[in-house]
Amino acid sequence: MPGAQHEHRTGTGTGTDGHGHGHGHGHGHHGAPRGTTSWASAARATLHCLTGCAIGEVLGMVIGTALGWGTVPTVALAVALAFAFGYALTVRSVLTAGLGLGAALKVALAADTLSIAVMEVVDNTAVVAIPGALHAGLASWFFWASLAAALALAFVVTTPVNRWMMSRGKGHAVIHAHHR
Repeated sequence: MPGAQHEHRTGTGTGTDGHGHGHGHGHGHHGAPRGTTSWASAARATLHCLTGCAIGEVLGMVIGTALGWGTVPTVALAVALAFAFGYALTVRSVLTAGLGLGAALKVALAADTLSIAVMEVVDNTAVVAIPGALHAGLASWFFWASLAAALALAFVVTTPVNRWMMSRGKGHAVIHAHHR
């Protein structure tokens, strides 16, 4: 965000990048963020990723369900839109930091691909495994509760993955290098 203040605490695991992404890190060689990332920082990064995924996931599930599509095309649309929206939020974030579109796309791919993939595998497996969830219909509380539970499970499973990646200077830690 233009004019955002950025806090940096080398090695403490509590740094933030001004966009709500905690990137606790120590600085390794070449300025790559590395070190131990706090669970809070990993959770914030996962929440950022989950926001884009959830927008795409819900939109895909709503469209597929409203059109009466089967499970496979509905899930395929939801996954495609989850990746599209997940990447779009990151691209928007790094574009505001001054990167060009091509570079912003590369950062988004590096930062979000594994996180989104894990989220999508977990939440779609969960929602498909809940008997009748996808066929309950948009007006059913069961449809929405199942989708919310699947997304919550994806958050819980993906947070340790993001912590591991960020502690190694990968995933959302890549985004931090592009914020001033």
